[in-house]
Amino acid sequence: MLELMRKRRSIRKFKKDRVDRASVDALKEAVLRSPASRGNKPCKFFFIQDAEVIKRLSRCKEHGSAFLKDAPLAVVVCGDETVSDVWIEDCSIAAIILHLTAESLGLGGCWIQVRNRRHNAEWTSEDYVKKVLDIAYPFRVLAIIAIGFSDEVKAAHSFESLDHSSIIA
Repeated sequence: MLELMRKRRSIRKFKKDRVDRASVDALKEAVLRSPASRGNKPCKFFFIQDAEVIKRLSRCKEHGSAFLKDAPLAVVVCGDETVSDVWIEDCSIAAIILHLTAESLGLGGCWIQVRNRRHNAEWTSEDYVKKVLDIAYPFRVLAIIAIGFSDEVKAAHSFESLDHSSIIA
């Protein structure tokens, strides 16, 4: 696991290759196996492979989501706030497990924050995504994870470059 984390980087450039069915199934299993507070399982995941829908989702934010248009797979991470008061934490845990599973399968990925972000002056990013995917209450949109075969090479962060001040011994 630590080796996986050492090499994982946020990937924003993807090859055009479609993510194969076995990999998508493995990613689905990974989120289903994610832990949740008190076993409540408030998360819902939309696995999107339709290029036109992904292109529309890439416009969910004013800045920082345009790269999604080139990803062959987008996973929209949602939570039911009526099921758990810690839906944000549960969905975040599942999203990082999704990220690390993608890395273990030779895929790259990048988190796109949706909750508390703006689509434009009138719409939140969350409202925009909900409209595109016809997501109704009580589901909330936390993030979109872009996934695909990396079309960029990024060196791992060295151990020395890590922020060691965040560790209190």
